[in-house]
Amino acid sequence: MIAILLPDLRGGGAERVCVNLANEFVERGLQVSMLVMRNQGELRQILDSRVCLVDLRASRPRYLLLPLCRYLKRECPAALLANMWPLTILAVLARILSRTHCRLVTVEHTAWSVARLTQRWRTRITIKTTMRWLLPKANAIVAVSKGAASDLEGFAGFHEGQVQALYNPVIKNRKNITPMLPQLAKLWLQGGGHKRVLAVGTLKRVKDFSILLRAFALVREKIDARLLILGEGDERPRLEDLIGDLCLKQFVDMPGFVIDVIPYYRAADLFALSSSNEGLPTVLIEALAQGTPVVSTDCPSGPREILEDGKYGTLVPVGDVEALAKAMQDALCREHDPEMLMRRAQDFSVDKAADAYLDLLLPGWRDKTR
Repeated sequence: MIAILLPDLRGGGAERVCVNLANEFVERGLQVSMLVMRNQGELRQILDSRVCLVDLRASRPRYLLLPLCRYLKRECPAALLANMWPLTILAVLARILSRTHCRLVTVEHTAWSVARLTQRWRTRITIKTTMRWLLPKANAIVAVSKGAASDLEGFAGFHEGQVQALYNPVIKNRKNITPMLPQLAKLWLQGGGHKRVLAVGTLKRVKDFSILLRAFALVREKIDARLLILGEGDERPRLEDLIGDLCLKQFVDMPGFVIDVIPYYRAADLFALSSSNEGLPTVLIEALAQGTPVVSTDCPSGPREILEDGKYGTLVPVGDVEALAKAMQDALCREHDPEMLMRRAQDFSVDKAADAYLDLLLPGWRDKTR
């Protein structure tokens, strides 16, 4: 059995990645348990019913260690995939304290050297120290991109090559399936010949949607366009105030979190990412998979890898409103090759990612399937 450890199943990128992995593993006939601190989140509805959802009932990370130890002793999984500090280091401690011998793979989904959490020096020292001393006790340390792997090695003081880069499982090849177009998408498509710009992500500071809104206001001066931001989060009030200040209320919609984003990518003329920090932004890959042109900040660490230095989309400096606006204008006014973008997205298929993760979690699994 493979166990996957997460805080919960809210609609974040890391959570969606783990759901994709869990669903793929059970599709292959493996027994999978999804361990969560709190049994909540929108992504529960797309978790395969064959995945055992285990609520560890830990309201905070500090309360996770004991229930995780109990679970490991009781169930003895063959492998544990732990995601995101501090859950990664707690998984290391739980395996030691429970005296179990499951294979442990830890995954970090962000570039820690520039993460907002590490801007406070005491927190930064705590994270670096715990990572440096505990993560090497896992069977493998994983980051979700080459840039994130290099960043983690430098941040935690690991030697070069100690962290492996495995791309996120994003694209599932499903033939002859056309997603139903939700009512919201239909409304977004209605009316004139305006251009449609899409952004997807949790409404939090690291996503820098305020930069996107300011850039979009400049785009509106030259192009008739509408902006749709899909996601929910603490930044909503501040962003709504900014939309009002920029006189964009009739041109920007923020309807909240949406489970099935594919119809929106397909309807969009452009996808925009404005983040100041990412690990491997799955939303960029999802956009490419639908042949949607993309513009992205060149933030650490995933966009440059995904777009191959700008071959598959435009990269702009982080926080540069004018550069982002110009890139969006240019992208909206030129022709694109959707087939080329879709081919690039296949490098991030669920099948490839699942194979790579199984190599670490269950060494020798390939021999058993021959």
